[in-house]
Amino acid sequence: MNQDHIQDHIQALLEAMGEDPKREGLLETPERVSKSYQKLFEGYQKKAENVITVFDNEGYDEMVIAKDIEFYSMCEHHMLPFFGKAHVGYIPRNKIIGLSKMPRLVDVFARRLQNQERLTKQIADSIDKTLKPKGVGIVLEASHFCMMARGVEKQNTKMTTSASIGLFRDDPRTRAEFLNLIKK
Repeated sequence: MNQDHIQDHIQALLEAMGEDPKREGLLETPERVSKSYQKLFEGYQKKAENVITVFDNEGYDEMVIAKDIEFYSMCEHHMLPFFGKAHVGYIPRNKIIGLSKMPRLVDVFARRLQNQERLTKQIADSIDKTLKPKGVGIVLEASHFCMMARGVEKQNTKMTTSASIGLFRDDPRTRAEFLNLIKK
């Protein structure tokens, strides 16, 4: 990430908005924004396969779920935040993933310019590709600042997306069990 380039553009943006980038409150704003973008968009510097630790399954064949994983992302259409909770489930075949790696995997994809539908699918596809499990289920629930502060200006609207692979798609009982477990 080119920090100097970002700072120059933020200063130009302030000027284009009619602000004075030299006024006291804005003097360090380009640098602060640039630093915040390092964190907000760190997913571009990470690869899913580098954050996932895989272990031998040792015979476990029931559903594994990490729910209420907080995530923060940026809408690619308005460059405004959307945020919420991810629920990630899979049924292992030969491998399992380290539990702390599921939230890290969510962040790899969330910390980019995104739309929620793609984010949901990227998480599911990454788990499927890495573990080759019997099935994967993902549900994301998010609030979008672009809907809250502009446009329709609806404060309490949440968007829910899901992705299902394998047993989560093909077996209604598996899908129902997953959805029931993430509600509790």
